[in-house]
Amino acid sequence: MNKIVLGAMSSMLAMACAQTGHAQSAPAQSDATQLGEIIVTAQRKTENVQKAAIPIAVVSADSLKQAGVTSPEMLTRVVPSLTVVNSGAGGMSLFVRGVGNFTLSPSFDPAVAFNYDNVYIGRPAGTAGFFYDLERVEVLKGPQGTLYGRNATGGAINVIPNKPALGIFTGYVNGSYGNYDAISLEGAVNVPMGEDGALRLSGNMVKNDGYLSDGSSDGDTKSIRVQMMGELTPSLTVRVGADYSALRGRGSGGTYLGSYAFNGIDYTQTPSPLAPSIGTFDPVAQAYRQTFFVAPAGRFLSPFTDTPFVRRDSYGITGEANLKTAIGDLTIIPSWRYSKSDTINSALPFLTAVQAKEEQYSFEGRFVGKRIGIFDYTIGAMYFKETQVEDIVANQSTLNTYQNLNLTAESVAAFTRITANVSESLRLVGGARFTHDKKAAVDDSENITIICATLPTPCIGANAPLFTVTDGVEGLGLTNLSPSGPGGVVPYLDPNGIPYPGVILSRSALIEIDDSTSKSSFTWRAGIEYDVGPSSLLYATVETGFRVGGLQPVNGYEAYKPEKITAYTIGSKNRFFGNRVQLNFEGFYWKYKDQQIAALGTDNQGVPGFFVQNVGGSTNYGAEVELRIAATPTTRLSADMQYLHTEYDRFTYSVPQQGRPAPFVGCPFTPGVDSGSNVPTYVFNCSGNPAFNSPKWTINLGAEQTIPLGDHRLIASVDTQFRSSRWTGYEYIPFMLQGSTWQTNAQVKFEPKTGNWFIAAYVRNIENDRFIVNSVNYSFANLVAATTNPPRTYGARIGFNF
Repeated sequence: MNKIVLGAMSSMLAMACAQTGHAQSAPAQSDATQLGEIIVTAQRKTENVQKAAIPIAVVSADSLKQAGVTSPEMLTRVVPSLTVVNSGAGGMSLFVRGVGNFTLSPSFDPAVAFNYDNVYIGRPAGTAGFFYDLERVEVLKGPQGTLYGRNATGGAINVIPNKPALGIFTGYVNGSYGNYDAISLEGAVNVPMGEDGALRLSGNMVKNDGYLSDGSSDGDTKSIRVQMMGELTPSLTVRVGADYSALRGRGSGGTYLGSYAFNGIDYTQTPSPLAPSIGTFDPVAQAYRQTFFVAPAGRFLSPFTDTPFVRRDSYGITGEANLKTAIGDLTIIPSWRYSKSDTINSALPFLTAVQAKEEQYSFEGRFVGKRIGIFDYTIGAMYFKETQVEDIVANQSTLNTYQNLNLTAESVAAFTRITANVSESLRLVGGARFTHDKKAAVDDSENITIICATLPTPCIGANAPLFTVTDGVEGLGLTNLSPSGPGGVVPYLDPNGIPYPGVILSRSALIEIDDSTSKSSFTWRAGIEYDVGPSSLLYATVETGFRVGGLQPVNGYEAYKPEKITAYTIGSKNRFFGNRVQLNFEGFYWKYKDQQIAALGTDNQGVPGFFVQNVGGSTNYGAEVELRIAATPTTRLSADMQYLHTEYDRFTYSVPQQGRPAPFVGCPFTPGVDSGSNVPTYVFNCSGNPAFNSPKWTINLGAEQTIPLGDHRLIASVDTQFRSSRWTGYEYIPFMLQGSTWQTNAQVKFEPKTGNWFIAAYVRNIENDRFIVNSVNYSFANLVAATTNPPRTYGARIGFNF
């Protein structure tokens, strides 16, 4: 299939090149023959993307609809440098060119900033429910330390909704139906409020059955957005918007990749006999799970009994005021967002129950001044405050971890960007940002473990029930052990109060944090831009960025430091042959320091958990080429290619020995001793390994052909993406290495030339490959599980514009 697709694209590319070369001496082309202009606001001003001297990928509204993008992880299909992983229960992990993190902890901030309608969204779980009635999506690659600030070391994603159109009545309705009983409905209506105002109401519904056999990896999202905008005076425009989204269903699910066992020298691996489509709650997977022995409890695992679900509601209000003055334009953006959730997540080989409330306030003001002499300038300031209250139960069957988190983050920043127009063609750019961050945490964490006290002799009472996520401390009979003391053990009692022979419950000492930390950071940008010709730009930049540190209730790892990055970029943006060919190039070199890694590990009490460590530094470099060709008025071709080399210069971390063999990690280790606690450890050295979700080669190819049919037209399009092998988990276990993949999509659309309606048929993931996007090691039972991409989907779309 891929050979056929590549052959067809190669033939079309050859035809396009031949026609383009012939057109050099032809008269000026019509607009239908030329590539369109794309306007962006990524640099806090309105400009043609070909004039923006930054690494950026832009996905238009039409491209989003054609690709079926209804959530952040679907952007991976259309942006070569971006990988978005659904972490379950609405959570998202964002990676740009190998820079990112598995964002599962509420105390941990993403490395790629997500901005909706010019507002920074602090929690990755709050990024769902925005993908409808959009103008475009901008993906900025590399640190954005001046205009965007903190937590943008890898880049930024800007989701930009359609704004009300003043003084006109218009709207649209789009719907689709496909396999897996997939239904989507999206629409908007724009109502005039006099000549200088408008109300825009938009909404969507996306629902599909689970892509896994147990019904998980389903979808159920409903969202609504209302905006009012008015031109109050010729110089003052005000817009107010409110939105709501509800996320429901089972949520993202997992599948077993395999198991491993220690043979006294090293680990042997056994692939799972289950197909990638078998979810962990499928009866076949439940039976497979019960074949694995958990040593501390002296027994085999039991089937899952809790039912996963997602219930998340998010609300937001955003304002925007734009004032034009004699000396420049002032923009003020206040915002409030709130969300609450109640979930049991099954995307991992164990269950996590979370009840959370998250609230954030932000206020940004910026002023784009008119030129003073040779200088253009932007100045601004921002205030951000976020609070999180979360109750978490991480259930690993023989171990329950209970966490109560009350987190506050506050950030104040001032920034500027100045451009010196040395000549009509040459510009020098400088930028700076000062940020003061403060974090406070009132957290506690404790663990309850089932232990067989007679090991290595098996417990007679090893049939004692394993934990569920709903088991509380009181119900387990542990209230007589002081949570503030050193912990302790009690017999494990059956419902009649009789102890199971030899089985005890161990309660760890309570880890409490009531602390705060603050840090001031200075980041900067310097660049040079040169217009080689009217349609050719050459630029070079260096920019710094940082991600804040934090606090967490983990023994021995209560605090972690900020990470920092310095990025060098050289690029060229070009249009040739009367705007018929676009060729852009980017070369980049990124250097990290004190890099943060969030991973499952073992704290200094020997208790497993998910927490953050500063592991060292890394170096990423590579190049990206973007090609667009308007071969004829009816033929469009595209090609994107990225080469990416990532390597950890220093990646070391420690795991307490606890009298056990070293855990299964694909990195060498040496015995050591923790300097703070004198606990014997295994020190793993993963230096020299590549970063996660960083394929060395990524290639996107696309072709679109319009066939005129009288007053109508048929538009056929096909696109394919190749990604070379990449690591999908942080332990470098062979199961976690995903080999190279292809994914191809196609669509045929029929519409009148007026474009006021359409009907289309589509197929996505023609190959029907189920590859790994995220993998996790369940070390208690020596199991490795993964989340995978959707299978082949197909269906029909219909839409009306009015």
